[in-house]
Amino acid sequence: MAEPFALAPVKPKAAVRPRLYPRLKRLLDLAIAVPLLILTAPLLIAIALWIHLDSRGPAMFRQTRLGLGGRPFGILKFRTMSVIEEGAAVVQVVRDDARITCAGRFLRASSLDELPQLLNVIRGEMSLVGPRPHAIAHDELYATLIPEYPGRQAVKPGITGWAQVCGHRGGTPTVDAMKARVAHDLWYAAHASIWLDLLILARTPIEILRGRNAY
Repeated sequence: MAEPFALAPVKPKAAVRPRLYPRLKRLLDLAIAVPLLILTAPLLIAIALWIHLDSRGPAMFRQTRLGLGGRPFGILKFRTMSVIEEGAAVVQVVRDDARITCAGRFLRASSLDELPQLLNVIRGEMSLVGPRPHAIAHDELYATLIPEYPGRQAVKPGITGWAQVCGHRGGTPTVDAMKARVAHDLWYAAHASIWLDLLILARTPIEILRGRNAY
């Protein structure tokens, strides 16, 4: 399966994509997200207690992101930093960022901070697989630097995605790094299928264990 090598305008192949795919994707999301949320409930409680003991502030927070078609929604995350940023001033996390708490370092490296997004999936705001949603301030910035950037919103955002399993997980400290991620996101939007989603889900645990760009 070829990966994208250059950033180019891409339109999702909605006209030729089977009409059954959105329903199958939604069934897959619910079939995995609901049982996983139930099974991990004790872990979620333990993580929340750890965060409370580790630093001041709420265990979980909600940040506004843009979803399918640019519609805003509140993404849920475990708090991993000593600050909660929202609005026009959202500073990207960098390696060895002093804002990251002790518990947060482990949660970010293991992606356990994303587990509350199973609720976003169940509510239909996100999918298990799709482009990772960014802070609105970053959406506005990169849309001016990368003309194709808004094309990421042609599909639902995901907890994991093609970019993440291809090594573009974590921060995007340069415009070129974001261009590489956007190229993969657009490639996914154009080629999305239930089989590709299953492949991405299968590759996600391997990528987490590899720990590439996780901070």
